[in-house]
Amino acid sequence: MGDFKFMDQYKVKFLDHLKTRTEYTEPKNLYEPIRYILDLGGKRLRPILTLMTAELFGGDPDEAMDAALAIEMFHNFSLVHDDIMDDAPLRRGRTTVHEKWDLNTGILSGDAMLILAYQFFEGYPPETFKKLTSLFSKTAIEVCEGQQYDVDFETRDDVTIPEYLKMIEYKTSVLVAAAMKMGAIIANASDKDAEIIYDFGKQVGGDIMENKKTFLYLKALQAAPKQRREGLMHLYSIKPENPSTKVEAVKAIFMESGAVDLTKEEIKSHTQKAFDVLGQLTIAEANKQVLRKFGEALMERTV
Repeated sequence: MGDFKFMDQYKVKFLDHLKTRTEYTEPKNLYEPIRYILDLGGKRLRPILTLMTAELFGGDPDEAMDAALAIEMFHNFSLVHDDIMDDAPLRRGRTTVHEKWDLNTGILSGDAMLILAYQFFEGYPPETFKKLTSLFSKTAIEVCEGQQYDVDFETRDDVTIPEYLKMIEYKTSVLVAAAMKMGAIIANASDKDAEIIYDFGKQVGGDIMENKKTFLYLKALQAAPKQRREGLMHLYSIKPENPSTKVEAVKAIFMESGAVDLTKEEIKSHTQKAFDVLGQLTIAEANKQVLRKFGEALMERTV
């Protein structure tokens, strides 16, 4: 994302806002874990998108700061609880909250973060507040649904590609889409434009890239002949002494079944859909270009 210098400026301002708006004190064991997870860094992509979209629609990015904060707080809340569910020891290379403190702290601090996220909307005028919180609730419940699908899929060997894509959409895309739509709402964009930017966010925010191993696997299962399919399922079910042989064997099946090309096609079609949607926006061409370039950068994390 190196070409986007303006994004660094958003990030600096956002981090400043984050610091001043989250100076919580007592009880220490509730608020320290919240500070800790918020300070772990990350790209801050979602809040930056809220600020950027507000500006592209002619609004003031400063007015979008609290909504951006709500998005970031929610995102980090979901990470704290996901890490508990996955029993993950590390997050961004550092100890996870429930490991550093304990399970109860992770649960309660996460709960508090979800509530704090909602509080950040309270400074907006009633009409805007209503739109933002409705969108936020819808998104939050979809993220929970996505997480449940993900858990369910771990014990199923018959997951279809449409089901898998829906899971990815709910777990990752809807929050990116909502982050962008919030910027548009705050900038008083038309309902139609707000909906278009939401669709755009959904197309480019779907982390097929980050989940491409599973996507490739499902495509290969779909495309490979029966014998190869059974071989692939077997390879995925074993933990061999030498993992690299498994990796090589799986790679060979991916290539030979055409799954790699199919996955590239899928990403291309997502990118195309996203850009088709942009054409309908009623904003300056230069601003559409920014979104287009941004979408390309997100989509081109290579397969």
